[in-house]
Amino acid sequence: MMDGMRSFSLANPVLAITLCILAIHCGRKGDPFPRPRAAAQAMEVHLDALRKLRMVLPLADAKGDSLVGIEIVRVIYLPLGLSKPTPEEVFSRGEVVLERRRPDLPGPGGTFVMDLGSLQRPQGWIVVVAVRLGNVTGRPSEVLPWMDPAL
Repeated sequence: MMDGMRSFSLANPVLAITLCILAIHCGRKGDPFPRPRAAAQAMEVHLDALRKLRMVLPLADAKGDSLVGIEIVRVIYLPLGLSKPTPEEVFSRGEVVLERRRPDLPGPGGTFVMDLGSLQRPQGWIVVVAVRLGNVTGRPSEVLPWMDPAL
């Protein structure tokens, strides 16, 4: 006789349904893959002195969502041509000549000055881009003239 022992059975169907629902809904919610990051908006860049740039990091990405942060700021140089290029032309045909990385960068909307005194390039054009985590490059800034360092 087995008076003290009961055999295991799911006699209560409500309990069985509840356990099934919990097992199905247990787990991570949301997208199975993170959404790709949108590119940052263009930075505000001004010549602060002959060899210094004053930069303001963007507050939002290209979609208008708030920006979490910037990993790298790159200065891109293109030699002088026949006419003033567009920011996209300098970005696509130019070369990265200087970088500044986190943690030496302020947060979104922050201002900082970058000294370009070490940049030894002939006359040309420069743009600045903000790069987000995952090497997502933002829109290039306005095109600024680069004067010959010998001047």
